[in-house]
Amino acid sequence: MINVKNLNFRYNAKKALFEQLDLCLAPGHIYGLMGKNGSGKSTLLHLLSGLLTPQSGNIEVLGFQPQKRGIFFLQDMFLLPEEFSLPDVSVVKYASLYAPFYPSFDYPLFDKILKEFEIDAKESMNKMSMGQRKKAFIAFALSTSTKILWMDEPTNGLDIPSKTQFRRIMASIATEDKCIVISTHQVRDLDNLIDAMIVLDEHKIVFNTDLNIISQKLNCVSFNNGEKSENILYEEAVFSGSHAIIANTSNEPGRVDMELLFNAITYKNNKITYLFNSEKNENNI
Repeated sequence: MINVKNLNFRYNAKKALFEQLDLCLAPGHIYGLMGKNGSGKSTLLHLLSGLLTPQSGNIEVLGFQPQKRGIFFLQDMFLLPEEFSLPDVSVVKYASLYAPFYPSFDYPLFDKILKEFEIDAKESMNKMSMGQRKKAFIAFALSTSTKILWMDEPTNGLDIPSKTQFRRIMASIATEDKCIVISTHQVRDLDNLIDAMIVLDEHKIVFNTDLNIISQKLNCVSFNNGEKSENILYEEAVFSGSHAIIANTSNEPGRVDMELLFNAITYKNNKITYLFNSEKNENNI
């Protein structure tokens, strides 16, 4: 569904943002795209949606080249940006203006999500709070029913109850023919929502793995002061002891702490990416 090969991109001649970046995404998944500040998460989404053009390499989404911005590509792809401006119209008027660009727009779903978020469809969007505008735009984005949905920091500006509602709604609209990518630095907001984790680091995709595979190979545990384990792959000290990632040697799925795992993956000379990316070690943990 989405294939990126040897992607190179830079904003200026001095510093490359992406170098020989490869990425393959399949339908039926909600991917969590993670990376440090400045790693290029938003830029990657803009490249995948055709808002930016790479210097070299190939991007294919739904069989299209995004940078050509063809009609059939645009009507089956939606990008929810982190920052946006909305016209001074009501929510229902906004939908009437822009929904026709998306042949599969689901009006009943739109009404349902607005009610879930407690949004007044007759209220002007510019008179809403930031959080209310964000929820109204999320409702529109999900109702386009596009096969590809990019979401850049969608939980920014949402309060805790709204984040819970967001996760519940996202889980309900995910289908086998959709590919959803959510970029975030708030890793905890994606708990129990994503089923695959992508990590950008040092100009490349360094990790792209389903959570069920991660849970088969790894287990996140806590140790009290003085406790140790021989098979610790990564460890962080806390007041009462440590949080650690160990090899999962049981037949049961391990617990996955995405924030801890992200820290482990981006840690220099870590063992996690080696275990997942090295073919000779694929079955040796």
